[in-house]
Amino acid sequence: MPSVKIHDNENFDRAFRRFTKACEKCGLMAEIRKHQFYMKPSEAKKKKSAAARRKIKKMIRMQIRTMNQL
Repeated sequence: MPSVKIHDNENFDRAFRRFTKACEKCGLMAEIRKHQFYMKPSEAKKKKSAAARRKIKKMIRMQIRTMNQL
C-alpha cells in the first residue's frame, strides 16, 4: 500500500494527487479494475487470444509501413 507524507503547509488536494499517482505507479488501480467483475476462464482465454491477434496485426502493419518508407 503506497503512503504519502504530508509536508508542512501542504493542502489536501496536492497530497491526494501525490497519493493517487503513487497508487497508479505501484499498479494498485489496475489490480482493482481487474478484480471488479468475474470473468469466466473461457472468456479470459478468448480475450487474451484476441489481444494477441491485434498485437500481431499491428506489428505487421508497422513493418509494412517501414518497408514502404525505404
